[in-house]
Amino acid sequence: MDIVDEDEALIAAALRGSAYAWEKLVKHHESRIYNLGLRLTGNSSDAMDLTQEVFLGVYRNLHRFRGDAKFSSWLFRIAHNKAVDLNRRKRFLTTGGSFIGDEPALDSYPDDGSDEPDCRLLQQQHNDRIRSMLSQLPFDQRLVVELKIYHSQTFEEIAQMQDISENTAKTRFYTALRKLKTRMEETHDLS
Repeated sequence: MDIVDEDEALIAAALRGSAYAWEKLVKHHESRIYNLGLRLTGNSSDAMDLTQEVFLGVYRNLHRFRGDAKFSSWLFRIAHNKAVDLNRRKRFLTTGGSFIGDEPALDSYPDDGSDEPDCRLLQQQHNDRIRSMLSQLPFDQRLVVELKIYHSQTFEEIAQMQDISENTAKTRFYTALRKLKTRMEETHDLS
C-alpha cells in the first residue's frame, strides 16, 4: 500500500473516531511539517508551535478534506497558511527580510551519511550557510523553495497551496535560486 492509499485509509478511520489512525496519520507527516517550520521560522520552538497549530487545524477540519488533491498537498496548504499567520503575529522578518531568532536551528538538513568528524563539520558548515542564505530570502520566495526542494511539490501544487498562478510560483522559485546563486558566489569569493 502506498502512502496515498494509506493516508486515505487512515483519514477514513480517523473520521470514524479511531485515535490510533489519527496518531498514525500525524506520525506520517509531522517530521515534514516540523522541518518546514524549522526552515521557515529559523528556530525549533516556533517550528514546534507551527507543527502543533497545523495538526490542531487538521484535526478540527479533517472532515473538510475532499480528496481532490493529495492529503500532503492539503496539509502543506494548511501549514503555509499557519506559517504566514505565525510570521505576521511574531514579526519574524525584519525590514531587510532576515530572521530575528535567538537559537540556532536546522540540524535536520540531509547529510552525506559520513561519521567522520571533519566531514560532519564541513556538512554542518554547509548547512549553516544554506540556512543563512535561505533566511535572507523574502518569505514568499523561501516558502516556494522549501516546498519545491524539500517537499518535492510541483509548481501546480505550490500554486494551489498559495493561491497564486503557476507562473508566479515558477518566477518566485527561479528568482530565489538566482539570489541564492549570487550570494553563494559572493561568499565563495570572500573565502
